[in-house]
Amino acid sequence: MAGSFISVDVVGQKQIGQALNRLLKQGSDLEPALRDIGEYLLESTQQRFIDQQAPNGEPWDPLSPKTLAKKKRQDRVLTETGTLVDTLHYQLGVNQLTLGSNMEYAATHQFGRESDGIPARPFLGIAVFERVEILAILRDHLN
Repeated sequence: MAGSFISVDVVGQKQIGQALNRLLKQGSDLEPALRDIGEYLLESTQQRFIDQQAPNGEPWDPLSPKTLAKKKRQDRVLTETGTLVDTLHYQLGVNQLTLGSNMEYAATHQFGRESDGIPARPFLGIAVFERVEILAILRDHLN
């Protein structure tokens, strides 16, 4: 035969098919992995209140003198009674994970409110090291 050609022999076709079917089955029910990710992100987000920093590692803006004068706990930003951090929770949906707080003022602190002079102090988000852990959780789930 003139010209060039390539021949491919598949070895282990049965094992490959079984592995792909297993991967498809595990990938169709992500709830266990999402639950693990939710628990991880909940703890990590709560740690931000202790560290007083945004997901990107930047420290939160300090409290204004006006706010300091009203606070009982002057040493902690976003922590007077602990309600905000205590209301953090996650919810699972169909292949979906949502993390946040149901407190109305959570958005004010996350995004700031310029009209009242309140700077953004983001506590929700995913840090680079958290992305690595999320991928590890998903990898473990799919193995």
